[in-house]
Amino acid sequence: MKKEVRTVVYDDDLRVEAYRLEGVIQPFPNHFHEYYVIGLIEGGVRELSCKNQKYTIQKGNILLFNPGDNHACVQSDGNTLDYRGVNITKEVMLDLAEEITGRRDFPEFSRHVILDEEAACYLRPLHDWIMKGSSEFRKEEYLLLLLSMLIQKYGRSFEPGIPCPEEIEKACVFMEQHYGERIYLEQICRCAGLSKSALLRAFTRAKGVTPYGYLENIRIGKAKKLLEQGVTPMEAALQTGFSDQSHFTNYFNRFIGLTPGVYRDIFLGRDEAEKKI
Repeated sequence: MKKEVRTVVYDDDLRVEAYRLEGVIQPFPNHFHEYYVIGLIEGGVRELSCKNQKYTIQKGNILLFNPGDNHACVQSDGNTLDYRGVNITKEVMLDLAEEITGRRDFPEFSRHVILDEEAACYLRPLHDWIMKGSSEFRKEEYLLLLLSMLIQKYGRSFEPGIPCPEEIEKACVFMEQHYGERIYLEQICRCAGLSKSALLRAFTRAKGVTPYGYLENIRIGKAKKLLEQGVTPMEAALQTGFSDQSHFTNYFNRFIGLTPGVYRDIFLGRDEAEKKI
């Protein structure tokens, strides 16, 4: 079996993150990200579920996830997953979209799985250059060309927050403000003005995950930022509301594909390299 390798690199010039997974058999449970994901399957066959739609994804497929798009996947053949992807925060995407379209609107990808060789021809070298730490401005060209093509062919503008009822937005804001505390479902319901059953039904329908799943995703996102700043995994777990470091480590590894310690070391290594320059 192919040796498992997981690598993540942050590009300071582009302000985007590149992932590479090789030899992975791990399933990924239902979750979402607070950023855009553009990924390319290089090997293996997986069953993907995204926003209640089922897909079979394999080599050549490009994945397009908007912030908040819930998805899960599991290997469906005897091979392992070989995947490369680029993660773009909403703030950076807003700047890129304005550069491309002239409008400061968030793009929304209308399709989650595509087969587009032209797009793949931009994504592969862009990803390679980020992983290798290239400083050539061609990587910025390729990022803009890739996004321009994807937005034109598969995107539409949207205003963030419109699809969700006011009560659900109140619940989201409450969790975003209190993620570092021990939160009870009753508190969220009181803030949203809904009963527990009504909140669970409405929230899951609107967001694709339960309120608890949404809270854990917020915590993981906040923990990533702390680890990038050099905070220890134990302190990151405490600051983001996880009950203990073991729970934090297991959850982080399930959704990010790396342990908190390994993720933190990547950024510490980058900082040390910059000091030597």
